[in-house]
Amino acid sequence: MRLRILGAAEEVTGSNYLIEAGGRRVLVDCGIFQGRDEDRRNREPFAFVPSGIDAILLTHAHMDHSGRIPLLVKQGFKGRILATLPTTELCEVLWQDSAKLMKEEAEWRTKKNRRKGLEDVEPLYGLEDAQSALAMLSAISYDDVFEPVPGFRVRFRDAGHILGSAIIEVWLKEEGREAKVVFSGDLGPQHTVMERNPAFIEDADVVVVESTYGNRLHKSNDETRAEFRDVMKTALRGRSKVLIPTFAVDRAQRILYELTLMQQEGLFKDGIPVFFDSPMGVKATEIYKAHMSLMSAEIQEQLRHDVDPYTPSGLKYVESVDDSRAINDVPSAIVMAGSGMCNGGRIVHHLKHNLWKDNTHVVFVGYQAQGTLGRRLVEGEKTVRVAGEEVEVKATLHTINGFSAHADRDDLLTWASNFSNSPLFVVTHGEPISAESLAEAIRSQGQSAVVPVIGQEIEIRPATPETRTETLAIPCRVPTAPCLETVKVLGEISTLVSSLREKASEIGETGDVISLLVSTRTLLETARERARKPS
Repeated sequence: MRLRILGAAEEVTGSNYLIEAGGRRVLVDCGIFQGRDEDRRNREPFAFVPSGIDAILLTHAHMDHSGRIPLLVKQGFKGRILATLPTTELCEVLWQDSAKLMKEEAEWRTKKNRRKGLEDVEPLYGLEDAQSALAMLSAISYDDVFEPVPGFRVRFRDAGHILGSAIIEVWLKEEGREAKVVFSGDLGPQHTVMERNPAFIEDADVVVVESTYGNRLHKSNDETRAEFRDVMKTALRGRSKVLIPTFAVDRAQRILYELTLMQQEGLFKDGIPVFFDSPMGVKATEIYKAHMSLMSAEIQEQLRHDVDPYTPSGLKYVESVDDSRAINDVPSAIVMAGSGMCNGGRIVHHLKHNLWKDNTHVVFVGYQAQGTLGRRLVEGEKTVRVAGEEVEVKATLHTINGFSAHADRDDLLTWASNFSNSPLFVVTHGEPISAESLAEAIRSQGQSAVVPVIGQEIEIRPATPETRTETLAIPCRVPTAPCLETVKVLGEISTLVSSLREKASEIGETGDVISLLVSTRTLLETARERARKPS
């Protein structure tokens, strides 16, 4: 039995883990890379052959956990994708929107390249790939034990992060022996506002735990709300335009709820327009409204009083691009738009037209990954490039970290302390300082913890009734470069085969192409025979 760490190692993006047992291979998450050098990294071949994966278990819909699944399907994956019902519904919104944005970005870059005599740019995947991936999704209820493939038993538990987010328990069985691996996914805080509290798990052999805020503490909900209200009151008192870069899933709904509460408390007038300039965010909000039974006690109390928590007075949904541009002419307003890290979407337009104005306020309410425009602004750059233009930053910038849907250091340690059988904690999904800080804190609690690198393997040796020994989880060395190169080439071959299969009817049964394919088959058979021989 092996666990391979193929993403989110020493960074908060690209979540991807491979479990192998009994000849079966199951992925947990397959996320897109965001931030520095993201295009190149997302186009790199997978470290496995996509057609050789039996199933995917998805912790939640966020793109850094789900965003490369359509690419995996494009390159030959044919198995099932299993997630909670809300996650499947949110993926439909996110994947189709992502494919649309990728197409627009590729067309824009192609126009620029052609003027320079360079090659056309192809999107990472298309709408048809996203739709094919959506057709493979299967919805699973929380707390039900199911068998995605023989030898694997799985249970989704509420992670309290966003709607539909799950902690995943996986029991592996091989040659009569069993081991258990737990994936935290992204964990919510212990004291939540919109979601339910994350479930506690008491036993495992290996725990893959996130560490986004593994070295930091959030402010309390009361402190965060006070901070947000002070910022908003100051900005609106000065009749400023307030830009809030907003993630379409969860953060947008949280901000809509906070604005609703502020109106209930009389902290700003109903006449101030609130522009929700995110068609994807509007769709996600409708999904949230359809699953109110999964929300927290606080939200249930609002519903008991017939209050829609996500519809403050003055809310205006912005659909068309022309309507989005028209906001330029509104002198004072609250503008919520994606993307949350300012690396795309309609917020880029609003920043371009307002960052240089000293009566603009920009309120960051979510994590900003390294290399994103949001991160550069938060770190204090005075001039930034926005949509191809250099823009001087005169706006007042604010960072409200307490709205995070992620657990902080104490929350993570509280969750980890509930494991009573001393598992190995594999600390991922955090920048190096954050991951190592959490690992050290876990060790100080008397537990074992490692911070893996990309490609790291964890060998799992289950206990047997005869030996009565504990299950061993042993961090192994990273695979050597030749091994990774072989996997890379096999991945490229798999991609080419999938592409040719789609054109099989055009190729026919005669001609040069079929001759080349027969020759290729012979070469691959020869390679397989040589691989079987001991070196």
